[in-house]
Amino acid sequence: MPKPTEHKTVQARSMISLDTTKDNYANWLGDLKSRIQSARVSAARAVNRELLLLYWDIGHGIVEKQEMLGWGESVIDRLSRDLIKAFPETNGFSARNLRDMRRLFVSYSNTEIWRQVVAKLPAVSNSKKRRQSVAKIVDSEITETLRHLVAKIPWGHNLLILNKVEDAAERLYYLHATAQFGWTRKVLLNQIKAGAYERSLAAGKAHNFPAALPEDLAEQAEEALKSSYNLEFLGIGRAVKERELENRLIGQIKDFILELGYGFCFIGRQHRLALGGKEYFIDLLFYHRFLKCLVAIELKIGEFEPEFAGKMDFYLNLLNEKERGPEDNPSIGIILCAEKDDVEVEFALKTKNNPIGVAEYQLKPTLPKELRGKIPSPKELSQALGLPEKKR
Repeated sequence: MPKPTEHKTVQARSMISLDTTKDNYANWLGDLKSRIQSARVSAARAVNRELLLLYWDIGHGIVEKQEMLGWGESVIDRLSRDLIKAFPETNGFSARNLRDMRRLFVSYSNTEIWRQVVAKLPAVSNSKKRRQSVAKIVDSEITETLRHLVAKIPWGHNLLILNKVEDAAERLYYLHATAQFGWTRKVLLNQIKAGAYERSLAAGKAHNFPAALPEDLAEQAEEALKSSYNLEFLGIGRAVKERELENRLIGQIKDFILELGYGFCFIGRQHRLALGGKEYFIDLLFYHRFLKCLVAIELKIGEFEPEFAGKMDFYLNLLNEKERGPEDNPSIGIILCAEKDDVEVEFALKTKNNPIGVAEYQLKPTLPKELRGKIPSPKELSQALGLPEKKR
């Protein structure tokens, strides 16, 4: 008969073994769930790709027959009826859809237009690898390359781009962005309405990502950062303090995340960091699913000041030391301010080891050309109101 102490020892070992079994099973189950989800996503993408390639080929066939044999529009209605009869369980062969397939092919098969787009590609994207790969495209390859690019995103997304965007270079921008970041249709519509393409051309992005991150990660981070952010949805028409701006953003966090772009997951506001006996607070903290890193955002209602970069660099050091996960990439900082001078930003970030980006935000749409110069600038308004000039 075991002694009481031996019985307790055996019981303790049994409990440890049981806990270990539970942990092992939980980890195994978690891995299986991840693999199943990944397999489902991969299968869905494969199905979507084949479907889009089919739609492209149908559109191509319609155009070819109409041009070579002189068939009119009525062939589309006849083809629709015959395909629906042959495949009654399959959706997508309505006459309207077939016309959209024809339109898809026509929109991306004009090699002259796309040759011009390729020639101007450095202005469309800052991605070094993308420029190099697309710049190699010659006339015979352009259409095939676009065919496979179109097949990377769902049919509804393609129709949205065709219906909302006329410019060829702009269409290429949204095709690439949707494929790379996995934008939902709502996110894509929001980006188009917010003028993401125009804003990507309006000003260079200010950051030190190439110096602070590995090349591949730097390119991904550069893609995720915009040169400016449209906060018009906040409905602010007057000067506000930073905390009020923060409160408004939290109140409409869904819209703010849509503006930030796909992949941002909100963690919290005024995120507390402790060092020694002191406390520090980050305005907004996010996690980016694809960059796999924490993203700290600081809100500034005025112009960019060099000391903002030093403060953000300090916050990123604390995040990396205290909260960065074992598998996470280095934390990234974004400073959102009303205005910035790119040269000043460049010098402020020169000595910073952490990746920091600086972007402007817009609370109101840009003025139409006919009104520019006819209303006072912020500086002129401050002088008129007798406000003290901000020290530089």
